[in-house]
Amino acid sequence: MCEFCTKHGDGQVWFKNAANYANDLMADLNRRRYIKDFFTSTIEAGVATIGRLETIYRKKKVLPERLVRQMVSQAGVEHFGQVVTIEDIRDIVGRAATVVRMPCACRWAALKKEARCCYSVSYTPETWYQGLDMGYFGKAPDMGLESLSPAVAIAQMEALEKEGAVHTIWTMVTPFIGAICNCQPGDCLGLRTLAIDVETMYRGEQRAEVDPALCNGCGSCQAACHFGAIGSTGSGESRAAIDSRKCFGCGLCRNHCPQEAIRMVTRDWR
Repeated sequence: MCEFCTKHGDGQVWFKNAANYANDLMADLNRRRYIKDFFTSTIEAGVATIGRLETIYRKKKVLPERLVRQMVSQAGVEHFGQVVTIEDIRDIVGRAATVVRMPCACRWAALKKEARCCYSVSYTPETWYQGLDMGYFGKAPDMGLESLSPAVAIAQMEALEKEGAVHTIWTMVTPFIGAICNCQPGDCLGLRTLAIDVETMYRGEQRAEVDPALCNGCGSCQAACHFGAIGSTGSGESRAAIDSRKCFGCGLCRNHCPQEAIRMVTRDWR
């Protein structure tokens, strides 16, 4: 299990610990202030910052180590995520008391384009998102938040996965879990940090593994992978080869394999 599981999992995977969705965490005034200013102080500022860092990274191919440590440390305290599989989604969302779909703040900040691919999940009738200022999206306070049944939300996220989205789950001042995002490279702030070697999200609790007896080397999995984790053996008959150090455990390669030659296995965090 990841570091968050050790700190916040109470003996289980941290994002399956109901205490991390609990309403009593909302009593923390620091968290309430953070949520109120989330769109501007975290997303808007984050998009501006990463734009500058991407320019530096393109020129120097590396960021200062001290800066990377500082960014990861701050993210761990405030807004940190982890990749989850569709099986995790079904488990987390299937037990929720309330589910609300909302616009993606990352896409709006970067592109001024509305994409409804973020989901607030709560295990109690009370909800954290009431503190959000939907005026950020040019909407009235009571607009932009779409209540859904867990079944409908799961079906929507399954459809987003077929379009190539990576499922991620995020804290709103750790360990409180605020939302599940369904991210695309280039749009998602979290995935953009990975591209400059700043990991503001954990790899998933699982990783992909190839069965060489079933793989025919078609390359479908490599094309589906957003993390550059899949290559080929290159000797004799080509077979897919997954680098477990680069695999984030999203499961997209598994879903795109016509031979069903890929499975998800528990990650060894040692």
